[in-house]
Amino acid sequence: MAVSGGSDSVALVHLAHEWAVAHGRSLAVLHVDHGLNPDSRVWHDRVRDMAARLGAAFHSARWEGPWPETGLPAAARSARHARLAEMARAIGARVILTGHTADDVAEGRWMQAEGSTLGTLRDWSPSPAWPEGRGLMLLRPLLGERRAALRDWLKAAGVDWIEDPANTDIRYGRSRARRALADGAEAAVPQQDRSASSDGISADQWGVIRAPRDTEPRALAFGLVVAGGGVRPPRGDRLARLSERIAAGENFTAGLAGARLVAGTDGLMLVREAGDYRRRGEPVLDLPPGVEAAWDGRFALRVDEAGWRVAPLAGRAARLGREDRAVVAGVPAAVRPALPVLIRDDETGPVLAQSGARVEALAACRLALGLGQVKHEADLKCRREWRTDGRAPIL
Repeated sequence: MAVSGGSDSVALVHLAHEWAVAHGRSLAVLHVDHGLNPDSRVWHDRVRDMAARLGAAFHSARWEGPWPETGLPAAARSARHARLAEMARAIGARVILTGHTADDVAEGRWMQAEGSTLGTLRDWSPSPAWPEGRGLMLLRPLLGERRAALRDWLKAAGVDWIEDPANTDIRYGRSRARRALADGAEAAVPQQDRSASSDGISADQWGVIRAPRDTEPRALAFGLVVAGGGVRPPRGDRLARLSERIAAGENFTAGLAGARLVAGTDGLMLVREAGDYRRRGEPVLDLPPGVEAAWDGRFALRVDEAGWRVAPLAGRAARLGREDRAVVAGVPAAVRPALPVLIRDDETGPVLAQSGARVEALAACRLALGLGQVKHEADLKCRREWRTDGRAPIL
C-alpha cells in the first residue's frame, strides 16, 4: 500500500492491516519521500514507525528531482508512481492500494472544469507508470468514502496523521479545488467506466496490434500509446480526425503518439513508428546479464552474457545473419525497422533479440490491463513463460 502519512492513507493502511490479518495476507507499506518539504524526513520516519507498529514491511524511496519550475505537482505525481511501481515489483507485489476518496474525485472534476488534463480516478486501474508499472494494478477501495468521515474514525481510534502544508498552498490546483469545495459541495462517487470496448483488439509476440475499423476512439487512442511504447495519449483533435478518416472507409497510413497506424480493408494495424527515432533519438540500452530490462516501452529482455546492448533494427538489417533475415522476412514490412536487435560493445551483431535473448512483447499484457480486461488480482497472469531456446515467448 502507498502511504504518504496523510489522513486518507493512514485510515486505509489501518483498514488494510485488519483485512490482511483476517485473510492471511501480508501487507507492505510503500512510502515516497519527495524531498519537497523540510520535514519530509520526519514524515518518512513517522510512516516507518507506524508500519512497524502494525507489523507491516516498510519500503521507501526518495525523489531527488530535478524539480521543474512549472508543473511540479504533475512531475511529483509521475515520480511517485514510478517509485511505487519499482518498489512493488521488487517485492513481488501485483496490486498497490491507494487512499483516494470521494473528495479526491470531486477535486479532480473541479480541476478538469478549470482546464486540467488530470485523468478520472477509477477504483481498479493499471499503474500509470510505464514501463516501471508493467503488470501492476492500482486498487482504490475508499472512493465511496468522504475524507471527513475517515478523519472522524481516526480521531475516535486515537490515531493521528500528517498535515501537508502543500494541501493549502493555492499555487497548486489541488489546493484551490479543496478550498473551492470546502463549503461541503457534493463529492459524488464516480461512475466506474472501467473499459473501452476492446472487442477484436489483439497483439502478437512482435508487439503488432490489430483492431477492427469500428474500434471506439478511446480504445484506439490507448492502442496507439501501447504500440508507440509511450504514456501520452494523442491530442483529441488529431484523434478525432483520424477516427473520421477510418469511419469514412479511407485506407491510409498515419503516425500518431509514436505509433504508425495502417488502415486497410481488413482492419487496422498499429506498430511502432520508426521515424520517431529520427526525431527523438535512437533508443539504445545496455543489458546487464540476468536482469530484465524494458526497451522502448514495448519489450522486456533478459540476456545471460555481459556486453550486449539492444537497439532498433532500422539501419542494421543488411548485417543480420541468414536465419534472422528469414525470420524478419515473415514480419510485416511496417514492423521491421522497430524490432529489437542485440549488438555488442565491439559492434558484434546485430542479432535479432529473439534469437539471442529471452524476450517478451509487452503490448498484449498492457492492452489487457488498460482496456479493463483484467477484473481481479487472480487474473493478473500477463507474464508469458520464457522459451528455453530464447526465441519468441509462448503466448
